[in-house]
Amino acid sequence: MTSIPEALLWCLSAGTAAAVVLAAFSVRASGQRKALRARLTAAEEQNSATLHSNTELSARLRATEAEIRHLAGTRLPDLTMALAHPHVPVRGLLDARFAGSETDEALTAVLEQVGEAITKERTRVDAAAQSALRGATTTIQALLYRLQTALQEMQHRYDDPEIAQDLLNADFLNEQALRRVQATGVVCGAWPGLTREDSYLAELVVGAMSRLRGYERVQISNQLRDPVAVVARAVEPIAITVTELLANALHHSHRELPVTITLQQGNRGASVIIDDYGVGMHDDEIKAAMELLAGDGDLLLTQLGDPPRSGFAAAGQLVRQYGFGVHVEPSPYGGVRAVVYIPGDPLLTVLDESAQPMSVMAPLPHRSGMTERSSSALPTGATPSSAASSAGQPAPAPAAPAAPAAPAVHASYDAPATEGELPRRRRRKPASEAEQAPRTEPIPPRSPEETGSRWAALQRGTESGRAAAQSEPPRSPEGNAQS
Repeated sequence: MTSIPEALLWCLSAGTAAAVVLAAFSVRASGQRKALRARLTAAEEQNSATLHSNTELSARLRATEAEIRHLAGTRLPDLTMALAHPHVPVRGLLDARFAGSETDEALTAVLEQVGEAITKERTRVDAAAQSALRGATTTIQALLYRLQTALQEMQHRYDDPEIAQDLLNADFLNEQALRRVQATGVVCGAWPGLTREDSYLAELVVGAMSRLRGYERVQISNQLRDPVAVVARAVEPIAITVTELLANALHHSHRELPVTITLQQGNRGASVIIDDYGVGMHDDEIKAAMELLAGDGDLLLTQLGDPPRSGFAAAGQLVRQYGFGVHVEPSPYGGVRAVVYIPGDPLLTVLDESAQPMSVMAPLPHRSGMTERSSSALPTGATPSSAASSAGQPAPAPAAPAAPAAPAVHASYDAPATEGELPRRRRRKPASEAEQAPRTEPIPPRSPEETGSRWAALQRGTESGRAAAQSEPPRSPEGNAQS
């Protein structure tokens, strides 16, 4: 038997050990390769997810930047426009994916804060503008009253009919300027500027009519049962309101069409109903007018348009302060109907006609056996501003009226039967028919001396009436107005 050399055995043993070691290393390397391949696959997946996430973040960042640009370039300008004109919509988000997100909440908070800041600044600037206008209108109003007094003195000084007519025309223009300044001041929170005595409602309406161009188109129908009068503190505010409503009716109707006024008396108040035959108002215009006439909330000058239209706004301020009501609606004649409702308690009273006779310029009520006196029958050469330039002030009666005098009616007055109702009066029998018969004989022509005397009497009556109403210059309720 051949023996294996020991050296060969050692070689075989070393080779076997080396093979085992190599096998072990091979197995280990294979495991490491698998682990490395798994880590590489995971890294690739993570890298892909990172790239995808970065892409989404980049897209969201671009969308956020677009939303911010949309906010600055579109939504904020929309907001500023909507604050001045509520019907203008404010556009929403550019990307609907942000709805309800933190980004949406942050952008909405920016809009709210900007809106509050703009509103506060607008209110502050508007208040400053109103304060400046209030001071200016008070001063201008005082100057116009002084000009009115100077014109009256010149009317009394000069007897030339042509000069007198020119002065009357100037006085009429001054009255219109005074009306515009007065309405502007009321819108800005100023006091109307005049304090009057209790005045017949019919006289007040004639006085309001006399402040306007086109007064000859106004037709007044007096349906009052009693000699209803407005209490002193509310005379000028109601006169201003009726004037502005009449101005609106005259302006928006053709110059050949009439404007009718009806005075109605109810159980708890009286109404002045103004109808025109003009272009009318759309539903949204009536809604906006009623908001102004309600006098609710703070009024900004920027809400009155460009140029500002202050008529309804002035009426709304007076409605809020004095407690009467104004309503506008489409008229059955195609134009606009405006109704001024004056509650009997506490703004109306009943005067004794024997102690305080009604002006001949005021229309008489439609009563049995009585004729209505035309409110447009003015003395020859006179304008309404000379006869009834101030609402609530009786115009002086001419010495010989051109129309037949209305029959005299004697009346006595009782206290109101029920609280809140107007005082009632008992009518006695009218004077005899012989005393009431109109004159049929022709009126002899007047001499120049007689005409001058009558004209001077009219001027003195006008001057005394205005002096009684304007015993002191207009002042604010606080008493700090400057002339």
